[in-house]
Amino acid sequence: MEAVGYSLCRIWLLFLLFWLGQGRQMAPPGFVESSCHSRIFWMKLNKFLLQGKFFQLEINDPYVGPVLLDEKLASRCGYVLSEDVWGNPVFRASVLGCHVANKADELFSLTVNIKVSSFSSMRAAVTYTYPMYCSYSSWASREIVCEENYMEVSVRTDVPAVSNDYTVAWMSALPETQNVAYQLWQLMFVSPSGRKTITVSDAAKLGYSFNNTLSRVYLRAPYHTNESDVSVVSGVNMNMVTSTSMYRQRWLLLLIDTTVSCPVDGISFTDTTLTWTVPSVIPTLVVQESTFLSKTILMGVDGRVIVNPEEKNYLLEHNETHIGINVPIGAEGGKLKSSISGGVYGVIYSIDLFLEHTWTDADWQTTKYTVIKSITTPFMPQIPTVINNTLPEERLFNVAFGHFLPDVSLVAIAIGNVPFTLREAQRHGFKIYETPFSNRTKGFVLEVSFDDPYVLKEYVNRNETKYTLLVNYSMSVGPERTPYYHSAEVECVIADIELPEAVGYCDEENLYLVIPTFGLHRYWNLYLGSKPLNRHVALSNGYLAATNSTHLILQIPLFAVGVIYEEVSFQKIKARFDVALRKVRTMETLQMFSVRCNFNSSAFIICHPDGTIMISAQMKTIPAIDMSKTKLRDSSCKPREYNEEHAFFKFHVTTCGTSVRFEGDHIIYENEITYEKETLPRQSIPTITRDPDYRLTVLCYYQAKETLVLGAFANDPSTSPPFGAGTMVPRSNIAVYRRIRQALNVVSRVSKDESFTEFYEPNVAIIKQPVEPVFLEVELKDESPDAELYLENCWVTGSLDFNSTPRWNITVDGCEINGSEYVGEFCPVAVSPRVRHPAHFKRLAVRTLTHRLEQVYVHCLVAACSPTNALPGSPCRGQCSSRWERKGRLSASLQGYILAGPVWIVDPDLR
Repeated sequence: MEAVGYSLCRIWLLFLLFWLGQGRQMAPPGFVESSCHSRIFWMKLNKFLLQGKFFQLEINDPYVGPVLLDEKLASRCGYVLSEDVWGNPVFRASVLGCHVANKADELFSLTVNIKVSSFSSMRAAVTYTYPMYCSYSSWASREIVCEENYMEVSVRTDVPAVSNDYTVAWMSALPETQNVAYQLWQLMFVSPSGRKTITVSDAAKLGYSFNNTLSRVYLRAPYHTNESDVSVVSGVNMNMVTSTSMYRQRWLLLLIDTTVSCPVDGISFTDTTLTWTVPSVIPTLVVQESTFLSKTILMGVDGRVIVNPEEKNYLLEHNETHIGINVPIGAEGGKLKSSISGGVYGVIYSIDLFLEHTWTDADWQTTKYTVIKSITTPFMPQIPTVINNTLPEERLFNVAFGHFLPDVSLVAIAIGNVPFTLREAQRHGFKIYETPFSNRTKGFVLEVSFDDPYVLKEYVNRNETKYTLLVNYSMSVGPERTPYYHSAEVECVIADIELPEAVGYCDEENLYLVIPTFGLHRYWNLYLGSKPLNRHVALSNGYLAATNSTHLILQIPLFAVGVIYEEVSFQKIKARFDVALRKVRTMETLQMFSVRCNFNSSAFIICHPDGTIMISAQMKTIPAIDMSKTKLRDSSCKPREYNEEHAFFKFHVTTCGTSVRFEGDHIIYENEITYEKETLPRQSIPTITRDPDYRLTVLCYYQAKETLVLGAFANDPSTSPPFGAGTMVPRSNIAVYRRIRQALNVVSRVSKDESFTEFYEPNVAIIKQPVEPVFLEVELKDESPDAELYLENCWVTGSLDFNSTPRWNITVDGCEINGSEYVGEFCPVAVSPRVRHPAHFKRLAVRTLTHRLEQVYVHCLVAACSPTNALPGSPCRGQCSSRWERKGRLSASLQGYILAGPVWIVDPDLR
């Protein structure tokens, strides 16, 4: 044997030198891997060395040279070209295949040319010649190989000559042999369509391959030919070719059974396991089933026998009818591959199995039955999961996204619909990294701070924030780099908000609330009753609001709108001011901020929501009067308490002679406090009095849409109806005010700028900085086109009261003056679509010369002048403008009064 082996080595060396001499190259290291398993050549090419290239295989025939391998040649000659589960090209060849050099049915060789090119046309290809060798001598009487694309049966030519049982199939073949020519092989096929006898050359045209070696005859057939049949054996579909090979030589008549049968299915799957089932006994191959005896059953993966399948979690089991191989999805030896189907991520598992079953029976002594099967599962959806490992104490989202196979990579992310490449995400401050899992998968971890601007933040409950991270993952899946997208939403709620606490205090005339500004307008708002307490409401109600970097300071005058009077007595008031802290989105009241103080006030009027009016009137007259003798319109309504200078009245709007009237959107209740004069009798006739004539008018204003309620206070202060606004005016002032205001029909308005085209709405607080002028326009209504409006005297005060002090004049006798606090400047009036008669308009720009922060009103006495003889001292003499001289002498026919404001002069930082 050693001599024979030495000779063979010399032969193969000569072959190799010959091919090298023909310009062939040796394959680079690691490019080709080959072996011989159970009479089959196995060759594997390294896919990484073929990236971006094309390749072909040629079979070197010892006699005719290279033959290009194609599908037709492969199935006829016993070749298979496919890929393993890892994507490496795999070539398999039967040792009985075409072009294989056979040495005594024991030593076999096959040389393959591997042509590699960068072009699909295979031009400029490099050819690597690769010889393979196989030694196989343990032939069974019959050997059957079920490959992917062909079935092969080989039998020894010495057995069996004729079956001892003379079965029908054999007996039916005997007459045919009489017509077989000497020294000529013929094949007889038996199928449901009938019997067909053809020569070997004709069989080759049909895709069959028949030949004999020194000691064996073999038949190779493709699947599903016309001569084949499909039958079901133990639930498995079997493709079967029933044939008899016939040979006659003078005195020898040889009939050989070359029937072959191979499974074409038998694969089943669950979510966790694939099962491959093959019949234990195949009736067409075992004529006498009673003599059947199974000897060995082996399984293998990727061409290698697995000696102890259970060590790799495989299960090989068999019984009288079946042989089953169970493989867990993802088991070693196979490959899981990521895939996308319909936008859904999933996996596909592939494994290359083979089964080798050896049995004996009375007819064939020993049969070795080998099946090679590449199995791939259907697409199995694997919905990725988002694992929330967020660390609230670190204010950090930690989100793991998996599980994925190693062939998946993260390409980009989007946070809150803002896309980031991985590099951009890292630069922004996001942390992204891979993490392995226990089942040989991986995940992608994303870390994002709660405070990142792309994290959504929502104030919830009382003192909690809900942080929401919206992530869109962009993945690349598999070697095909199929795009895959997945969105995730992760939330975390933590108690990280501290509710503000307000501090209240008072002085002699005001209540104060100091409220932290953190969270205002973001998490919560301040409400006064049902209205949001914004700057407009504050200014309209007479509050003074100031802010710094941390707090809002509210100054609320004692008699301002919104103040609640809990107790009112003679010269004493217990007042409260409430502000509600409400959530921005839900309006839920979280806290009530209150300040409560006692005040000593000498004069006040309070209009309760239930219609109760309480007045502390201060009457300073010369000579002094007896306050106990003051009364309301109903003389029975006397003061409840009094002293030398004050009287305290308490009555309901429906009593004491109170009158009511409607004016605009207000209901006005009016009464008067009067004093009965005492006279000194002279001969019983009252002729002498020492008491002054005094009347104090009392007014209470209520919003018409508010309803007076019984009881001064509701249980919920935030929903209590508002107090009315009250005022007390001496009768002499009322008379002057009414006489002047009702004498002339004039309208005043404040313009937003010097163009006098846009004006502030009535009852809207006007806010100006100290350097900004107030643009006042006065219009004369319903007068003759010849009349001219004249601003006699204008002044600025801090109150709407006609007689309030201090006051700063800005025009006197129609002339602009430069005061120390305020200055006024007339603005020209031109004809426009709104101004038909410019003489009916006067415009005035009022500027402050100080930076004092306050609330001011502009008062003006006006006159309407017409062409006539003007009397000396008349306001229409026009002593400050030459235009009065040009128009001739004018006379004042009507006079009037206008009031504009309030205007708030505020710091620029508080607007």
